[in-house]
Amino acid sequence: MTILVTGSAGHLGEALMRSLRSAGRPVRGVDIKPSAFTDHVGSIGDRAFIREVIHGVHAVLHAATLHKPHVATHNYQAFLDTNLAGTLALLDEAVAEGVGSFIFTSTTSAFGSALTPANGEPAAWVTEDVVPVTKNIYGATKLGAEALCELFARKHGLPVIILRTSRFFPEVDDDPAIRDNYGAANAQANELLNRRVDLEDVVSAHLLALERARSIGFGRYIVSATTPFTRDHLAALRKNAPEVVQQLFPDCEALFGKRSWSLFPHIDRVYVNERARSELGWRPKYDFRHVLDCLRAGKDFRSPLARDVGSKGYHDTVFEDGPYPVAQ
Repeated sequence: MTILVTGSAGHLGEALMRSLRSAGRPVRGVDIKPSAFTDHVGSIGDRAFIREVIHGVHAVLHAATLHKPHVATHNYQAFLDTNLAGTLALLDEAVAEGVGSFIFTSTTSAFGSALTPANGEPAAWVTEDVVPVTKNIYGATKLGAEALCELFARKHGLPVIILRTSRFFPEVDDDPAIRDNYGAANAQANELLNRRVDLEDVVSAHLLALERARSIGFGRYIVSATTPFTRDHLAALRKNAPEVVQQLFPDCEALFGKRSWSLFPHIDRVYVNERARSELGWRPKYDFRHVLDCLRAGKDFRSPLARDVGSKGYHDTVFEDGPYPVAQ
């Protein structure tokens, strides 16, 4: 009953490998980079390699991908080769091998420009029913890979769950306006209100998806920390987000003040995880209330797993102006 994890040298891949190994479950990690969590080094675009490593596997956790940080450093063909052709190879071989479940790690970036409301409009309430508006090659290829996953579920009966994860990287923000005005911990604490998820919660969603894939057949879920906001807050969040947050969390101002932290002045989107909680039974633990409780106790609000995996970066090169170059 071996589980195949692709992208095992990455943030999520390593976290999945750590969790599965610690639970004593047979797991096989593959990546293009060697690591302590990579059992086989090779490309997911290499059919012969995939055919070899998928033999005897009963479930696939497909986390390998080119990300947003690669948009400025990799060409379109590289994204097509990895995110589309690589996913197709895995799906083909999964069906041939008789794999029982296939979990695809997607991204809320797949929503693209649908995440950014026009000036004067309320914040976007983002559920799985929001229609994506493609913004870049990353989002385009992740949407294409999602479509392939759905095709294989419908046509070949492969149980598939797509998880659109929000931000869980530990690196500083790529936006210089955020980096210049907020420390990384402050910014990431703020994001747990509406657009971030802890790595441990991402892992728990994937493991639940493995359990539920056969009964669900095909599903697509947003994986983000549970927001405290409702639709009634959306207009106010665009105008004065701190006022809304302080109404919901009266202790926030004092706790943030002790750290010289501040809230974001405006919030433009709210990711809604209700479907994942309802259908997968997912219960994320790391939310904004957790942040405040940790601040009060003088503790790190990140999960032990997130701290263990730590920061990896996305390139071998170190860039002067941020964690990675941003495509213009």
